[in-house]
Amino acid sequence: MVPIRDENPVQITPYVTYGLITLNVLVFIYELTLSSPMELTALFHTWAVVPEQLTESFWGGRSIPFDIYEWSTLFTSQFLHAGPLHLAGNMLYLWIFGNNVEEQLGRVRYLLLYLGCGVLAALTQWYFGMFSEVPSLGASGAIAGVMGAYIFKFPTVRILTLVPLGVIFLPLRIPAIFYLGFWFLQQAAYGIASLSVPTNVGMADGGVAYWAHAGGFIFGALLGPALGLFENSSEEIQQA
Repeated sequence: MVPIRDENPVQITPYVTYGLITLNVLVFIYELTLSSPMELTALFHTWAVVPEQLTESFWGGRSIPFDIYEWSTLFTSQFLHAGPLHLAGNMLYLWIFGNNVEEQLGRVRYLLLYLGCGVLAALTQWYFGMFSEVPSLGASGAIAGVMGAYIFKFPTVRILTLVPLGVIFLPLRIPAIFYLGFWFLQQAAYGIASLSVPTNVGMADGGVAYWAHAGGFIFGALLGPALGLFENSSEEIQQA
């Protein structure tokens, strides 16, 4: 299912959402300027989360600068993407769901939610593959956190969605609680499957970071209300 837009207009200009999209696109453009696949691989191993190295930093087996550098990848990895479809899919979801959450939380708290969920999502994925040498990257975990906040604040808002039906796509208006709920259950199911079945559905084998998606979603659902998702935001909107 491909979301097109939500029926949930905003009264502000979502500068943080626009800024995050722009930054992700600019970083990807930089990736495209690298002259060889080896350079791209080196970039990912340097600035994405490499679980094995992160585990080593938690054990304190290296120097403090090494540990701090490894912890910083929990942030930098959020702005790296493995390909154009990876980037496009993430930015589409951020475009659709981010502006409403930004309006409700305000710009600073929204950015805290986004980055915080990105870090916690990466740690969730790390927990299920602590010794993997495959870099984990992408904005999916952070955006899943935004979606987790969205589903609790706007459960009845309808999402215009293209649903595959054979060789055609049927446009349907699906309530957010069903669309995002199905998305979460799908990520959790694939994550559980990756624990017992030797397939390429987990980041340990270079696949999709399903646990980061599920974890980010749960943390977004928890952190959103803690940051004031259900407070009356009318004054913030007027000031914006």
